[in-house]
Amino acid sequence: MKLYYHPASTSCRPIMLFAEEAKIPLDYELVDIFTGANYKPPFESVNPNHLVPVLEDGAFRLTESSAILKYLAEKTGSDAYPKDLQQRARVNERMDWFNTQLNREFNYGFIYPQIFGFMKRPTEESQKVQVQWGKERAAGWLKVLNDSILGAGNNYVCGDKMTIADYQGAAMVGVGEVAGCSFADYPNVCAWLGRMKALPSWGKVHEAISGYAASLKGQQFETV
Repeated sequence: MKLYYHPASTSCRPIMLFAEEAKIPLDYELVDIFTGANYKPPFESVNPNHLVPVLEDGAFRLTESSAILKYLAEKTGSDAYPKDLQQRARVNERMDWFNTQLNREFNYGFIYPQIFGFMKRPTEESQKVQVQWGKERAAGWLKVLNDSILGAGNNYVCGDKMTIADYQGAAMVGVGEVAGCSFADYPNVCAWLGRMKALPSWGKVHEAISGYAASLKGQQFETV
């Protein structure tokens, strides 16, 4: 199987981490999204959305990070995607929540406009409004993650066992550290993220984004 990817992509890292931890062999093909390779041949024929990741399994091609995680887990019979109907539904629910709630407003609404120049708003005033609005919304979703999804008794987002929802969510939340977020106001989030970062492959998979974070050292960002 081949994965078209970029190591700094928040959508790619969950797949990379899961594959490394589960010992799933993948052929990695780099798509340099920072030079616009995702908008040029030959990749534009691979994914007309111009996005990574893309998984190829023979003649079968699959896009969307969440779908790829589920496919790999199902294909390999991983316990990280339980067979029980209700347990699996909970995993699907958490993955949808990360995608449609937290990621949208924490990363796209708050973190990305600060750390990526191409996502900053066109004027100083509009940037300020965007970041403040994003911060307020992000804080609300982090509170839900801390108090309700994790709570005091859950080690992982679906209970006591790590699932593919944790791989997805940890990558999304972890982006905040690039801007200096400590999550000190969210102790359950801190503890959960610490458990995920203790995975043997975490450092290797996050090497590129950690390097980017180091390049931003000294800059001031709004944080939670």
